[in-house]
Amino acid sequence: MLVNKVEICGVNTSKLPVLTGSQMRQLFEAMHNGDPSARNRLINGNLRLVLSVIQRFTNRGEYVDDLFQVGCIGLMKAIDNFDLSQNVKFSTYAVPMIIGEIRRYLRDNNPIRVSRSLRDVAYKALQVRDSLVNKHSREPSINEIAGELKLPREEVVFALDAIQEPISLFEPIYHDGGDPIFVMDQISDEKNHDQNWLQGITIRDALRRLSDREKLILTLRFYEGKTQMEVADEIGISQAQVSRLEKAALNHMRKYL
Repeated sequence: MLVNKVEICGVNTSKLPVLTGSQMRQLFEAMHNGDPSARNRLINGNLRLVLSVIQRFTNRGEYVDDLFQVGCIGLMKAIDNFDLSQNVKFSTYAVPMIIGEIRRYLRDNNPIRVSRSLRDVAYKALQVRDSLVNKHSREPSINEIAGELKLPREEVVFALDAIQEPISLFEPIYHDGGDPIFVMDQISDEKNHDQNWLQGITIRDALRRLSDREKLILTLRFYEGKTQMEVADEIGISQAQVSRLEKAALNHMRKYL
């Protein structure tokens, strides 16, 4: 008989244990009384929690094994800091800590390098944001976060923007069973607008109305990037003459356009 077996970091996820609420409480009490085996059982008994969290981050190109290990660090921190006296389910407390640990890992391994001081501001802003959410049960504004940090609003916005993870242009944002819509499909290309295409045709028509010498001067100046002195040397006239012919040619084109 075949059994669905998925291994992450050598752990057979199909055989992970599930702890009941009463078992969790007993193990936490034993851990607080100095039983090291109770902590290990709590970790093993909540690995499914880590698996459920890392599903949110699997489309970022990171190795699942790496995310799982980082998530386990967040789980262990949650276990070590969980307070039984609070009327809160362990999963409710642990999930944000696991997510936070994974996000810190992704930010620190971001291919876009961000200065340490900027990251520190961003992390403090995120901590203040979580604190204000818990206090007021609503999403705080940037002004409120900046006020708590005693920093200018612009500095907080810049820091939070700096730690955002880059998104691939080929990341799908919608899929209805047919062809997916990617990020790149939602980005406009100003170089290919009909208006620019028509403008290019109009400029070519205007160039045809110039004399051969005027066309040559504009081509050398604006298509080949040469200076007026270089143009003067090439066609055998003075720099002052090049300047006058260039201005006259541009005025003719402006009138036509």
